[in-house]
Amino acid sequence: MLAALASAQAARDPSTAAHCARVTYLAGRLAAWMGWDEARLRQLAVGARLHDIGKVMISERILRKRGPLSPQELDEIRTHPRAGANLIGPVEDAEDALPFVLYHHERWDGRGYPTKRLGPDVPEGARLLAVVDAFDAMTSTRPYRRALPTFHALAEIERCSGTQFDPAIASAFLQAWSAGAFAEAAAI
Repeated sequence: MLAALASAQAARDPSTAAHCARVTYLAGRLAAWMGWDEARLRQLAVGARLHDIGKVMISERILRKRGPLSPQELDEIRTHPRAGANLIGPVEDAEDALPFVLYHHERWDGRGYPTKRLGPDVPEGARLLAVVDAFDAMTSTRPYRRALPTFHALAEIERCSGTQFDPAIASAFLQAWSAGAFAEAAAI
């Protein structure tokens, strides 16, 4: 069932599916760098692949809009974590993916969405996903803006450490990047 949902997402919005594939790769590399065991890496892979599944409930007009989103459009985009959790919640094998889907836009400082949880109250996997999701979003061309250069995105991860991002995970990401742990990322 989860694979069918991911396929439906890919058919409706290929750019989001490509983003999810890149995020899955980056998340797996970072978690391995951090020493996660195989069971946690498997859960992460499923959660990362499905983290934006709630975007199937967002208007295509908004997803493909060129230019800035209005406050109302931003509000609609911000419904995708809860919509995704509602979609996969009833699926028997989805319980491991649920925290990634629901909490990947929470912030360390508690100013994220949809629940405004403070960093330590957000599952570690979702905090890891927040870093790699933001990095991929910044370094990918979107309908509303060009991709940022990698060095700008890395500087933003560093700048937002302790506010948007878990400082330990942001630091691990930057260290792993410097060590070449993501060397194949450009091929994805």
